[in-house]
Amino acid sequence: MADVHNKETRSYNMSRIKGKDTKPEMLVRKFLHANGFRYRLHVKNLPGKPDIVLPKYKTVIFVHRCFWHGHKCLEKERQFNSCKRLHTQFFLSPGYL
Repeated sequence: MADVHNKETRSYNMSRIKGKDTKPEMLVRKFLHANGFRYRLHVKNLPGKPDIVLPKYKTVIFVHRCFWHGHKCLEKERQFNSCKRLHTQFFLSPGYL
């Protein structure tokens, strides 16, 4: 399918898409904070740079837009699941934080 925008317009549109502090991410963060959970954001030294890290519980949260939009992103899901399998050992190791 051909793109309906020229290259400059598409580049401009894509540059305006936020990667942090999105509405779904803010909803999750507000919920966690209101329920007494304390967290770190976008930890760069963890694989995949998770959106939210709960160090006390050794838990990470990724807020994926396909979930919130209800997309059926099979290819992305396969990529995420393979990535998740690769990093499971890392997240289960005793000293990752």
